[in-house]
Formats: sequence, structure tokens, C-alpha cells
Amino acid sequence: MTSQPKNPVLDLPEYEVTPVKNVDATVKVLGSKSYTNRHLAMAGLSDDPTTLHNALLSQDTLLLADALRTFGHVDIAIDESTNTVTVTPNGNKMVAPDHQIHMGNAGTPIRLLITMAGLAEGKTVLTGSDRMQERPMGHLLEALAPLGVTAVSVKGNGSPPIEIEGPSLAGGRTDIHGTVSSQFTTSLLLSAPYAREDVEVHLQSELLSKPYVDMTVAALKRAGVTVERRGYDWFKVAAGQRYQGGEITVEPDASGMSYFLAAAAILGGRVNIPGIDGTSVQGDVGLVDALVQMGCQADTAADAITLEGGESIKGIEIDMSNMPDVVPTLAVVAAYAQGTTHITGIGNLRFKECDRIDAVSTELTKMGVMVSTTADTMTIEGGTPHGAVIDTYDDHRIAMAFAIGGLRTPGVVIRDPGCVTKSFPTFWERLAELGEATA
Repeated sequence: MTSQPKNPVLDLPEYEVTPVKNVDATVKVLGSKSYTNRHLAMAGLSDDPTTLHNALLSQDTLLLADALRTFGHVDIAIDESTNTVTVTPNGNKMVAPDHQIHMGNAGTPIRLLITMAGLAEGKTVLTGSDRMQERPMGHLLEALAPLGVTAVSVKGNGSPPIEIEGPSLAGGRTDIHGTVSSQFTTSLLLSAPYAREDVEVHLQSELLSKPYVDMTVAALKRAGVTVERRGYDWFKVAAGQRYQGGEITVEPDASGMSYFLAAAAILGGRVNIPGIDGTSVQGDVGLVDALVQMGCQADTAADAITLEGGESIKGIEIDMSNMPDVVPTLAVVAAYAQGTTHITGIGNLRFKECDRIDAVSTELTKMGVMVSTTADTMTIEGGTPHGAVIDTYDDHRIAMAFAIGGLRTPGVVIRDPGCVTKSFPTFWERLAELGEATA
């Protein structure tokens, strides 16, 4: 593995953000975490070598790469200097390791691996951090049983550690709930081509975060696998299809770019993000429209997204069920808006790396912002936030969202700045460059 020097900020117990007066910058955002995870998983099943360019090399994606290696059937080379991952099948069988696979707090990777482990020979045990051992997996485990896979929660609470027997992915029809996480449906679809029979997935309830399933279907298509579907109610993957390898360039991460768009919004400046535009199926691109509703101007054509903030922004009412990862970002922007912002459809945020509804509410309150919440909503009264020491709850999105507030408000101190490595290890470098661009 070729490595880049580590930013010393990542090792600090806390970091005070330096305010800037304005921003006018082009920010290079690394590849989508969601796409990197999906393409890594598919490469781990392909008979052909796969090279991912502009891959996001974060804690989550590196944990997934390490986990794939432990099954012994692929070799993985990572070059951090060029953000490249090469996955090469080595001719060995996919065999469960004789030790537990520890996935930290990597929610998407562990859910993808639960179904994939049904293709491996032997008993796989997947576990994670204390928080991971509280996160719900029960709906996925229930959906795997009709497909032939015995996957059980060791503690009987529907959460990791999860024990999976394989090879056992027979295929057939299954039903799944969509109310907790779209990642369950994604997990089934990604391994489905390698089941012995066709796989049909029927949704028993409204599917949350629909764009993430669109991303999964798009990734499968790019790798040569066809998915039949009826909206978000029914999906079918024919058996016998195989993932094609080759060269894949991962588009920039829409969640990662959200922080820099937010900087333009609250500072009245301009930020350009190359390599992604309004045609992206990443749900978090929807933040651009939300910021436009708040008073910003945007250009989403020509392979780039550019956002310009106005003299002031206003509160809005918005359903964010299709872009939950950028709720903390919008909430911080809303703290600087005129009027009230009411965010709905976000109940699943209570089951993320932390309870993000409570975390955002608590930390904005520290900054003097009035916030009220329910089980699945958040209401923010815009105003003039003041500095505060921000607890981050080992949650990368809390750290990065509140760091953007520090660009406008003096005295914002981010505790545990290293937690950003989960999804955006170069975040602090990119943030510093905003100030350098306007110095």
C-alpha cells in the first residue's frame, strides 16, 4: 500500500476552526463513499480484475477492503497517493475466516457483507464497535431466511455480532421492510447475481432513502448486471449474471461536497465542485435544491456543481427522507438563516453512528440556537450562533457539519476531529484551502 502523510489535526483531542470572511474556491472532493463501497463489494465477487479510480479511501471503505481479503479469494492493492484500488481474483474459493471480522462502526459495509457471507464456505461472524452492536439488522436477517441463508444475531437482539452459514444463498422470493435502512435492499441486490436461482425482493413498506437503491441499480448496470424493477416495490435479479471488471472512475461524494456548498451558503461566497452534476443519482445532490430554496444560486451543468450564496438565506420546510446524510449540514445552515427551518422524514437518523437528531439539537443549543425535535422531525430557529465546544459523538458528519459553522462563527471547537476519517480523511486539508483561496 502506498500511503500519504497523515494530517496532524486527526490526532488532536480538539481543533478550533479558523473563521474566514468569504469563500471563492474550487474544491476537489474524493469519490462517493456509497459508490466505492458498492463497487468494492461487486469487485469482490467478480471473476475479472477491477480497478477503481478516484475511490474514497476512508475508514469505512478500507475496512470493507480488509474484510474482503479475509475471505481469501481476492487480492487487493491500494494506492493512497492516487486514490486507486485494484481487486484481483486469485483463483481460491471464498472461505469464511476462522476469526471474527470486526467492522468498527462501518454500517454499509457490514450490511453488504452479511449477505455476501452467504456465498462463502463456512461460518462467518461479523461484529463491530459498541455502537455497531446496537444498530438494527433484524429486517435483513429475516429477509435472508427465505433465500436459504441462516444468519442470526448472536445476542438475539437483531444486532451484531451476526453469524452467517454458507455457502447457502439459494435464491427465490423474499420480503423486506424498507423503514429502517435502504442498505438492507442494497445488500440483497448486490449478492443476488451469485445465488443459485433468481432473486425477487418485495418491499413490505415504504422504502426510505430511495436514491441509495437507485445508486445500487446503477452500479450493477455499470458492472453488467441487469435488475428488473417495479418502482421501489419489487426487484428481480436473474441468476447466472456475473460482474464485469475493468476500469471504473468513482464520481465525487455528494455527502462530502455538502459541507463546502454549506460554506458558500452561510458566507455568501462561491464554491465549485468538479466531476459531478445534476444528473447524478446520489440523493444528497438534493441539498443543492434545498440551498436554492433558501436563497442561493446554483449551476449544476457541465460536469460541475457551483453554488453561490446571497446576502441572506431564509428558513424552509423540507422532507429530507431521501437525503438523510446531509441533514446535519442543512441544520447548521439553517442556524444562520432568517426564520424557521422545519425538517421532516428523518426518523432513521436516530439509528446512525449516533442519534443524529439529538446530537444536532444538543450542539446547536450550545451555540445559542433554538431547536425542537420529535421522533422524526427537527425545527431550527435561525439567528446568530455563538462559539462553543462541539462534542462529535464519534460521528464524522457531526464533526464536519459543525466545522462549517466555525468558518463564520469564532470560537467553534471540534472535539475528536479525527473521526472524519470514517468518510473524508482529507476534510481538514480541504477546509483549510477555503481560507487560503480567499486570503
